[in-house]
Amino acid sequence: MKTKTRFAIFVAFFVAFSGPSGAAVADSFCRVRWVDDGDTVVLADGRRVRYTGINAPEVAHEDRPPERFGPKARDFNRKLVLKKNVRLEFDRKKYDQYGRVLAYLFLQDGTFVNAELVKGGYAYYVFRRPNTKYDSLLLRLQREAMAKRAGMWAGFPDQRRPFLGNRHSRRFHRMACPFGKGTSPKHRITFKTEYDAFWAGYSPCKRCNP
Repeated sequence: MKTKTRFAIFVAFFVAFSGPSGAAVADSFCRVRWVDDGDTVVLADGRRVRYTGINAPEVAHEDRPPERFGPKARDFNRKLVLKKNVRLEFDRKKYDQYGRVLAYLFLQDGTFVNAELVKGGYAYYVFRRPNTKYDSLLLRLQREAMAKRAGMWAGFPDQRRPFLGNRHSRRFHRMACPFGKGTSPKHRITFKTEYDAFWAGYSPCKRCNP
């Protein structure tokens, strides 16, 4: 095979399987077999997929009760995707530490599943490098949902006390959280309320659970 032919095939393959930012895109659709919760599903081929860029409140587990709005987030996710075909779009990091696939999900009609969950107030935006392709969209939709008091933002139990934010990780912590205390001075920011932290695009620390 001539060098030019090989190069043409390589270019065609790269274009077919890459998005505008160079992130890999899965062009084929796969059926959703099971919905774990508001941000995790299992596909017919056995892959467990964690929606990237967002986080939904937790449902009940053996060792802990459900978080506020967790069951409703799972139910909404079920209505969106269960037994339906979805297309996966990947960003720069494809797997998390648990081996789950990290992806943006799209229905056959083009509905952006991750965005719909944030728009309805069933999930919130989470900054997580290097998967930042849709960050500006997801944060904008979260602010719109907060302003409308949609979903979890209706009757949101806003805690009016200082919270320590980390500009690098974009997480916020209780002031006494050891992980928050380790934030370097140049990355520190203080929020008066939980609501303010979410509005700024920060998500809660999973250790201190502010």
